[in-house]
Amino acid sequence: MMKNFRKTMLFIAFAAFGFTLVVVQLAHAHCQIPCGIYNDNARIQSMIEDSITVKKSMKLIAELAGKSDAQSQNQMVRWVMNKEKHAQNIISTISNYFLTQRVKPDQKDYAARLIKHHAVIIAAMKAKQNTDPKYSKTLKECIEALEAYYPKPKQPKHKH
Repeated sequence: MMKNFRKTMLFIAFAAFGFTLVVVQLAHAHCQIPCGIYNDNARIQSMIEDSITVKKSMKLIAELAGKSDAQSQNQMVRWVMNKEKHAQNIISTISNYFLTQRVKPDQKDYAARLIKHHAVIIAAMKAKQNTDPKYSKTLKECIEALEAYYPKPKQPKHKH
């Protein structure tokens, strides 16, 4: 299963009077060329997994709240960063995959699809901003609402 990822490359060009440092941010997402290799349901399942991680992060943040020892503070920061990362994964998948490639203006239910996909982005944003488990529940429900558009591929019957 392909995940979105980002890679930063540094290019250093030496000139007569010193050097120039150029930072280029490359974003990779499957895929904005017409390769025809899609597994939409796999991306839905991946987003559901991310939403479950957001929920677990919220739970552990709540358990660590109020503890002031260094280890608890360290773990708190790590869980907050984890929650942010997985919520952002969801936003990126919706934006970079579904809205750019799978939701098309010529679909008869285009407006409804846009609303449901946008609801996932909003729910992920709210999950980033909060620690109340109701936000992770809403996020998962919004993602699951997309499953009707992207069902699991039918497996051929296995014959011996």
